[in-house]
Amino acid sequence: MDRLAAMEAFVRVMETGSFSEAARQLHIGQPAVSKTIAQLEDRLGVKLLLRSTRGLTPTEAGETFYHRAKRSIEEADEADLAARGAGASLSGRLRVSAAPTFAALHVIPHLPKFLAAHPQLDLEVVLDDRQIDLIEEGIDISLRMGELTDSSLTARRIARAPRLVVGTPAYFQQAGEPRTPGELIAHDCVVHARGPGRDAWMFRKESSEISVTVRGRLRVSAAEGVRSAVLAGMGLAVASQWMFSRELASGRVRAVLTDWIIAPIDLWAVFPAGRIASAKARAFAAFVEEQLASSETSFPVGIDPSPGPFLPATTGHP
Repeated sequence: MDRLAAMEAFVRVMETGSFSEAARQLHIGQPAVSKTIAQLEDRLGVKLLLRSTRGLTPTEAGETFYHRAKRSIEEADEADLAARGAGASLSGRLRVSAAPTFAALHVIPHLPKFLAAHPQLDLEVVLDDRQIDLIEEGIDISLRMGELTDSSLTARRIARAPRLVVGTPAYFQQAGEPRTPGELIAHDCVVHARGPGRDAWMFRKESSEISVTVRGRLRVSAAEGVRSAVLAGMGLAVASQWMFSRELASGRVRAVLTDWIIAPIDLWAVFPAGRIASAKARAFAAFVEEQLASSETSFPVGIDPSPGPFLPATTGHP
């Protein structure tokens, strides 16, 4: 490997704590990574990593080299892009994480357009409802919704969507349509066990606020399960407009209590701690922001869609 590639291999090993995981992310064999690190140590004349049965531990020299190598890789990428000009195609690899349901509905269908604009770019999309460790998984940018609690991350709000009470026409025909939030206690409700609010749904109308603890015979841990349950007519759910945008447009699902406001949900572009957001990651964030702004998920009057600046994650709002 050349010098820059060797630095990237070392950075991956440091960030994952594993030769095998670094090899997986780099799409090369584990022996090649081990050989590269050994050659790097020989060239530098210092030990970078201490190997034991408990794993890998960087030496003081290894810690110093890691921070400088990571910065060099990021600066090299930025320099390449700047030299080719603002309209240049991106290249290399971009690793993205996102929630499966949101990505399937609003990200993956648009990826052909993004990849066509950047034919030298390889994209890996990790779909997981959990908030995975970006450094450990080698993620360049994560699309996360709701409240961010990790203050070590750097995040930029790129979109906001209303949250609605939704159900199918068939359900409303059978159970009736609630006219006030209080009437929800008489309805079957599908509870997103990991979603904001869970079974306590908060509504606001002018100066009035009301919290309703709904009766949820069905609790689901993933958004796709909430979608499936609602579409099967099993009850009402609180969900972002993103989750049911197509069904709301077609009439397959209807929103009720629309004169009451539920706190909207934010979409954040999140970047690993301690890293400068790469040009590739920033371009992807801008692309997703543009696609959402131009899609059927446009915001109704009264909802502020403007994204915020790059901020510490603790400034997020649900």
